[in-house]
Amino acid sequence: MVEMMEAEPRQKVAESGETMQIGKSRPPLPLTDLPEPEEVFKIKGRIGPKQLFLYVLGPSMIALGVSIGSGEWLVGPRTVGGSSTGFIGIGWIVLVSAILQVFYNVEVGRFTLATGEAPVVAFGRVPPGFWLWTPLAVFLFYLAFIWGGWAQAAGESLFPLIFGRARTAAELSTVKALGVGLLFLVFGITLFGRKISRTLEIVNWFMVVFILLSVVIIAILVVPAAVWGNSFASLVTPAAPPPGTSATNLGALAGFTAFASGLNFVLISYYRDKGYGMGSRIGFIAGLVGGKQEEIRASGVTFRDTPENAARWRRWFRYLLYDQWGIFFVGALFGMMLPTMIVYQLAQTSGRTPTELTIPTFAADQLGTLFPNMAFLRPWALIAGFMILFSTQLVVFELLTRQFVDGAHAISPRFRKFTGGDPRRFYYPFMLGLTLLISAVIFLAPAFRLIQVSANFSNLPAMIIPFAVIYLNRQLPKPARLKWWSYVALLLNVAFFGYFFINFVLNDPLFRF
Repeated sequence: MVEMMEAEPRQKVAESGETMQIGKSRPPLPLTDLPEPEEVFKIKGRIGPKQLFLYVLGPSMIALGVSIGSGEWLVGPRTVGGSSTGFIGIGWIVLVSAILQVFYNVEVGRFTLATGEAPVVAFGRVPPGFWLWTPLAVFLFYLAFIWGGWAQAAGESLFPLIFGRARTAAELSTVKALGVGLLFLVFGITLFGRKISRTLEIVNWFMVVFILLSVVIIAILVVPAAVWGNSFASLVTPAAPPPGTSATNLGALAGFTAFASGLNFVLISYYRDKGYGMGSRIGFIAGLVGGKQEEIRASGVTFRDTPENAARWRRWFRYLLYDQWGIFFVGALFGMMLPTMIVYQLAQTSGRTPTELTIPTFAADQLGTLFPNMAFLRPWALIAGFMILFSTQLVVFELLTRQFVDGAHAISPRFRKFTGGDPRRFYYPFMLGLTLLISAVIFLAPAFRLIQVSANFSNLPAMIIPFAVIYLNRQLPKPARLKWWSYVALLLNVAFFGYFFINFVLNDPLFRF
């Protein structure tokens, strides 16, 4: 019988004196053995389906919490909702984006599983060195995600839940203030738990299950079978986007299908904290309340090229594939399709087109108007919309803090001395500072416009980071090195998302629809 044992601190590295140098400007990686998954998750016996679901899978649920967000509730419905052709010419962009992002995630995850280094740290091994790549990776993420549009959009859903009515134009500042309050709520959530990542995992399990069940049931109630069929058929129907489709909206749709195209590397940090592969040898950021901070290694470790380690590697990599394809891909695809189908059908029935200002609550408002006999639909949709947008801001806000702290802890001895080896001493004050900064940014522009900027800027790293990933993964121990299809998938990411970013930057797009 398989039993779950008491969790223990990170696995210690058996120092043998053997090392392996990967890249430049970062310390050599000590060589040790990969742990067995049962050793990491403290499971007696062999991991079966039940243990896989309960203890092993999960990092992609955090990713799914953010992926079913602004793209799925705002950008997709805004792009498709006002179109007379629905998903035709747009559905294939959703599918290709989701597939390419999973391949990209897997390749970034390959290095973290093999070395335990978070991507923002690992990129510091790419020439000319950490002084360029680690700050660049952090900057690219901040460039896309510092705007706080999700918090403001979540405030749009929260306002009618609190006050029982739609807001007026004069009450926009109240909505923005609610968004600021939600940022402080995120700060409070991260205070608790043995691992911050585990707290996020539990919160997102609850929200994602509620979100997916909600959109499935609402879609069954209001979307005709023909729209279901046409929408999912569009995923494999080659067609040009409808005439007049905005290149900016298409770029946002491509970027924010699933998570955030080239910026997905930030999510792989959660595999380290979960203990996947060599991540179990590195350590994790503990919660301030209920957590005990163990040492986090400033540099990674990797494994000896032995038959035993090769067999363990295949198991770990298989779990990464299960997590990415089984949870992230499926959830992201349905998370995009179902809300967009709902908004499309409501727009066709009501004759109203969602706008940048109305899209956060468009579905709920139209459900309340068109289905007065089902009064529960409007508040239900408002709650679902709130959770969709809040779950995004929850993870994005934590990642903004985590990326800076992980990078600084790895590359700066002064930072480690300043924090006394406990990154929480900087993590929480820094998060408070970000709260104040994003609170100011929220008042600069409407939520949808802020999110459009975020989505399109997430395509920029897809033109850069894949080359760094190829460089790193070519040097891993032989069992973990990338395969031929890895090159193809990464270069397709460059071409696909790069096209949309260039379209966004140019006022006169490369191709007009």
